Amino acid sequence: MSGVPAVGRVAVYTALFVAGLLAGAAGWLVVDLWFPGGLLLALLAVAGVFLAGRIALGTALGVGAAAAGWFLAYVLLSIPRPEGDFLMSSAGIGMYVYLLAGTVVAVMCATMRGLGDRPVSAARPGR
Repeated sequence: MSGVPAVGRVAVYTALFVAGLLAGAAGWLVVDLWFPGGLLLALLAVAGVFLAGRIALGTALGVGAAAAGWFLAYVLLSIPRPEGDFLMSSAGIGMYVYLLAGTVVAVMCATMRGLGDRPVSAARPGR
């Protein structure tokens, strides 16, 4: 029976990866279309996916799965097509802000404490 929870966790990791991939692709398209508002909307979407990964699994690996999908979408959409053009213009400052701020949001979600985590005390080791 120990294999049943592992299969469920793999399914959740896969779902988070796909959700990160979709949020990254949608964010890529929205950032350049509506620059200030689109950037905020895209960052809120990836923050929601990253936070959902942290809450659903309770570990930083949930955030890592979503961030891997988000980053893969970012990389795949930034590769120029054979014709020499891009899917969307990637020369603007918005795409760099999206990459940097999305990475910061992923690190913040991965390093945050959970609701059940207690602070570590140096005065009382072993508790």
